[in-house]
Amino acid sequence: MTAQKGAAFLLKIGDGGSPVTYEIVAGLRTTNMSINGDTVVVTHKESGGWRDLLSGAGTRSVSVSASGIFLGSDAENAIRAHALAGTIDDYELSFEDGAKMQGSFLVERLDYSGDFNGERTYSMQLESSGAVVPA
Repeated sequence: MTAQKGAAFLLKIGDGGSPVTYEIVAGLRTTNMSINGDTVVVTHKESGGWRDLLSGAGTRSVSVSASGIFLGSDAENAIRAHALAGTIDDYELSFEDGAKMQGSFLVERLDYSGDFNGERTYSMQLESSGAVVPA
C-alpha cells in the first residue's frame, strides 16, 4: 500500500436531487474522519476471565471535521443553511485511491473566524445520522 495525499481527502455535499450529485466543499485545508462504535459486553462465567463482545451490536457513528478558507461557494452556503436550520443532508467523503463513503449528516458545529488583514476561515463538525456506506 502506498501513501496517499491528504489533499485528495475531500468532503462533498449533496445537491438534494434524485439521484444525488455531490459538490466539493471548496476551500478545505483539513478534513478528519472518525468511525466510532459502542460495545455490547456479553461476558459470562465461561468467558475464562476475558471480556466477550457481541459482534455487530451497539451504536456506530461517523464524525467528520473540516476547516478551511471561506470562499462563499454554493456548497459552503448550503452547509451554513443546514447548520442554521438543524437539517440533515447527504454528504460524501472521497479518497485518493477512489474509495468513497456516503451518508446523511447533521452539521453539529460551524465556526467562522477572521483577522483584520487575513482571510475568513471556518471549521465544522458533522455527525452521521443513519448508515454511512461505501459508494
